[in-house]
Formats: sequence, structure tokens, C-alpha cells
Amino acid sequence: QVQLVESGGGLVQAGGSLRLSCAASAIISSFNVMGWYRQAPGKQRELVAAITSGGSTNYADSVKDRFTVSRDNTKNTMYLQMNSLKPEDTAVYYCNAVKGMIGYWGQGTQVTVSS
Repeated sequence: QVQLVESGGGLVQAGGSLRLSCAASAIISSFNVMGWYRQAPGKQRELVAAITSGGSTNYADSVKDRFTVSRDNTKNTMYLQMNSLKPEDTAVYYCNAVKGMIGYWGQGTQVTVSS
């Protein structure tokens, strides 16, 4: 069973930065794709950023040029660097990993951006 553990969330003022981490219990190079999703109260979960096993990245339009997804295969960890945070970025952020036909989720970490 693959476990994903997020960390790094917290409270930050608008314009600030946070870095989220997603530590995996499996070798992350075995995942086809890993991604960060977020869910704000009363809204659907949405994709924020993703990175493939080949290193290709994809971002939601709302976070382009502000967020950067990366991973360190030696640490089996994926990161999300979030800069120029806005109040609308407030949400629970979830780590996701896909291997074959199976998807795995972390428990989520809260990010709150105050205005």
C-alpha cells in the first residue's frame, strides 16, 4: 500500500510563500504522474499542478508563473513551491500519485492565505 504524506501547509499573508512537500512510501519514479490538487470549502477538488515521470509539468491557469512543482527522486518526495499567494489560494492541498490504473491520495494539508 502506497502512502503519501503532505506537509508544509499553514497560515501566510497575501504575497507570501509556502513550500509543500509530499513524501511517498514508494519509489516515486515508478509513478506515471504525480500531482497537487486543492479543494476550497464548497468547491470541487481541482488540479493545481502535475509532473510526469519524464519531468513534464502542467499547471492550472490560476497558478501559472506563481507555483512550481518539482520532485526529488532520491528522497521520494514531490514539492510545490507557492509564491505570490492570494486569498483565493486558500484550500486543503492534496498530493496524488498514479501508478498504472491505481491512484493514491494523501490526507491533505491546509493552506490559508490572509488578506
